Amino acid sequence: MKSSRLISFLCISLTSVIGSTSCDKNEPEDPIIPNEEEVVTSFNFTLTPGGGGSPVVLSFMDLDGDGGNPPTITGGSLIVNTNYSGAITLLNELETPTADISLEIEEEGAEHQFFFETTVEGLKVEYGDADVNGQPIGLSTTISTEEAGSGVLKITLRHQPDKNASGVSEGDISNAGGETDLEVTFNVEVQ
Repeated sequence: MKSSRLISFLCISLTSVIGSTSCDKNEPEDPIIPNEEEVVTSFNFTLTPGGGGSPVVLSFMDLDGDGGNPPTITGGSLIVNTNYSGAITLLNELETPTADISLEIEEEGAEHQFFFETTVEGLKVEYGDADVNGQPIGLSTTISTEEAGSGVLKITLRHQPDKNASGVSEGDISNAGGETDLEVTFNVEVQ
């Protein structure tokens, strides 16, 4: 009888130990590791006129990365009453071989969107590409210039914007939310 009590006691003790070491609800869960921001050393927005002619390239270069020398930003001149096909390319030249970040943005299109804000009268930007849900990305665009003028074109890349929020699919950044991955302002002249 004594041995049966001892066995019962050991079984209860063993069950208590096993129960207390498994799946404690108060233990912290593994931390969720967020997507790291991509390093962009070069950003090119190539605008090719529909009627032929030389493309205009708006560019941002920061070959030593964040915190080094200031980036070089080059604006451009566009022709009035002209449609341009726009294509964005983002590179990380700090990696070997150079990483084409634009390919990653295209693959993760549902999680990214470019926004185009301008102070140039008559400069309009329309999206030319879409993610798997039919929402805009902005790597491909159509630019139209309806009148002469000058000002800035600010391009912002948002990570995880709310593409279903009011106006976002039309390019309104005010309701987009998400995090800004990149923001570049170019001087633009339309003549």
